[in-house]
Amino acid sequence: MTQPYVDRRFTSPDGLSLFARDYAPGAGQTKLPVIAIHGLTRNSADFGAIAPELARAGRRVLAVDVRGRGLSDRAPDPMTYQPAVYAKDVLALMEQAGIERAVFLGTSMGGLITMALAAVRSKVIAAAVINDVGPEVAKEGLARIAAYAGQPVDTPTWAAAAEYAKRHNAVALPHYSDADWDAFARRVFREGPDGAPILDYDPDISVPIRAMGAKGLVPNLWPMFGRLAKGRPTLLIRGATSDLLSPEIAAKMRKRAPTMAYAEVPGVGHAPMLDEPEAKRAIFELLAEVA
Repeated sequence: MTQPYVDRRFTSPDGLSLFARDYAPGAGQTKLPVIAIHGLTRNSADFGAIAPELARAGRRVLAVDVRGRGLSDRAPDPMTYQPAVYAKDVLALMEQAGIERAVFLGTSMGGLITMALAAVRSKVIAAAVINDVGPEVAKEGLARIAAYAGQPVDTPTWAAAAEYAKRHNAVALPHYSDADWDAFARRVFREGPDGAPILDYDPDISVPIRAMGAKGLVPNLWPMFGRLAKGRPTLLIRGATSDLLSPEIAAKMRKRAPTMAYAEVPGVGHAPMLDEPEAKRAIFELLAEVA
């Protein structure tokens, strides 16, 4: 089957070769594109379900592999694995792809990058969907992620890779079948030189977290969130059992941004995959407000 996107490469300000999946819009009136940004240990494949739907609805979609992940270069300096640098990489993508403004769809770390972008160049953000993250995060969720991010794994077979994926994510996706975990593993692992699956990211992405603690991933982003949510359509999606975006943090965000739309995905933790009916409905309702 032909893949629904073309490979796009772009160059970061510090000279890395980075990658994005570029989904062409369907026929009809041209609409603002969508830039989709994944979470800490993931890659553009996470948007494999929602991106084609957005494209069929008339929007070009660029799903990025953030530096150090997927088909993007690994950074020589691991301390560049931080939201402010990632945001500048996204701006480079926009410039090289000829995009002046876009709708941003950010899952977890991708949401943090979107907030950072609001501080650097707010005018490029026409609307924003923040998936299961806030300008602060719950300590329990951050500790869970920090415990496995960047750690060595022993996955000699694809069955072992699927078991690894299930072990670390079943709390968030308890409804997944064995087939779902196999598909999940093939999104987050790639075949290594010896044929065994290896995680598809640079283990050094965890260096800033180890060096700086929570600030290495989530600095004080409340001012950036305020700027992001002011004067543009904004949607917050939360997994109902999320351990990263607590009900208290979500409530605080909604209080600070009373016009922000909100959707909760039942039975799912951190983070919704955006193929859930509640998530898709909310995303398309937001996009109906954006030309």
